[in-house]
Amino acid sequence: MPLILASNSASGYNVANSLRFNSGSSDYLNRTLSTPTNNKIYTWSGWIKKTKNDEVAPNIFGAHSGGLRDCIRFDGGGNALQMIFNEVGSGNLVTTQLLRDVSAWYHIVVAVDTTQATSTNRVKIYLNGTQITSFSTSSYPAQNYTNILNAANPHVFGKNADLSNEFFNGYIAETYFIDGQQLTPSSFGETDTLTEIWKPKAYVGTFGNNGFYLQFKNSAALGTDSSGNGNTFTVNNLTSVDQSTDTCTNNFSTLNNLAGSSQAAASTFSEGNLKIVAAGSNYRPTPSTIGVSAGKWYAEFLLNAAAGDAGFGIMGNQGTADGNWGGNLLNNYWWYCGTNAGTPGVYSNNSLITNGGIGTMTTNDIGMIAMDLDNNRVYFGKNGTFLNSSNPANGTNPYPITAATSTELGFYFFTAGDWGGGTRGNWSTNFGSPPFTIASGNADANGYGNFEYAVPAGYYSLNTKNLATYG
Repeated sequence: MPLILASNSASGYNVANSLRFNSGSSDYLNRTLSTPTNNKIYTWSGWIKKTKNDEVAPNIFGAHSGGLRDCIRFDGGGNALQMIFNEVGSGNLVTTQLLRDVSAWYHIVVAVDTTQATSTNRVKIYLNGTQITSFSTSSYPAQNYTNILNAANPHVFGKNADLSNEFFNGYIAETYFIDGQQLTPSSFGETDTLTEIWKPKAYVGTFGNNGFYLQFKNSAALGTDSSGNGNTFTVNNLTSVDQSTDTCTNNFSTLNNLAGSSQAAASTFSEGNLKIVAAGSNYRPTPSTIGVSAGKWYAEFLLNAAAGDAGFGIMGNQGTADGNWGGNLLNNYWWYCGTNAGTPGVYSNNSLITNGGIGTMTTNDIGMIAMDLDNNRVYFGKNGTFLNSSNPANGTNPYPITAATSTELGFYFFTAGDWGGGTRGNWSTNFGSPPFTIASGNADANGYGNFEYAVPAGYYSLNTKNLATYG
């Protein structure tokens, strides 16, 4: 049983790509739309996976005119959905519900019709198919309010529409804008009959003059509109590396910056929680968002900057009083990369297993892990070669994983960070949707993932579709 549900893994309609937004590189899309079909009526539908909490008002989508704006964003605390009109001068809705899960995809629909006589009918916000009706702030736009959004104004994804700040950190996928219709989520999604999970479906209606559909499929033109209207957005600071296969129909693992450890709290996460510059107390590596108790799994770890205490590995989850993860937990296996506080090598529960043929890792080296939980084995590699002539495909020369104790929960996680007491690790992790350029390109046997080196036979990238089958 994974820590996150194998949601969005049901068969049927498939979303191939998302776009990964990172505040550190000031990523956004923009376009000035034209004359609308109906300026007072529109629907926005999109799937998002946020990767940071408690930020100051990260913006998802909005428009501006003369210093005023309409926008869909998170509020000043960074966790409640907010829809503002005319820079809150005409309307302002803030949900009481908080969105804090950095491992989950959320479907958001905002449907606006300011011609409605009843104020609560003028703006409807839906989350995962259900209308939100509880708001900490609840002021609706005036009847017949002329929207800034869905007019001949600049429209922006990923940042404050009229300022160069309040960037969104996370993933956006399967985004529709419908000009002239106030629709419900059933136009864009449905409940899976087997899992009862809300999932996307193809929209089959009309778009109106300003309507668009962004799939993020074209890595050379990530803002391409697939509606037929030609409302393509200009790409700013985003590159082909930011095109991701982590989507609302196949959710890939990232690093869990909410894991509760002192390192996670102090470390810097970026690139969709796939990059970590580690900090904090000793022996506090950060785990993946998906934990597994069975199956065979493969991941890669790019060392961005050589550091004495950098390490990557796997970790068994033992419940502890302080909620921390790290060196005081049992069943840890990691490759300690440096020489700052100990011998480079493979360690288990803080004891050196072997340093034969390993040596240190240097900047731009790529570490490899093949984790076999069906046979309790783990294999470490570097730059395409598994250590000590081991072969994960046929089980040669593994490092054995000891049996779980009664105090453990039975899950294992990929981890990255530091394993010592000095200089910290700087890693980019690849669970199948990499935040760095891949030169060769290798998928698992199911066609999922994009890795630098060949995935061993029988091993899979860590995502919900594979988890539903092998986990």
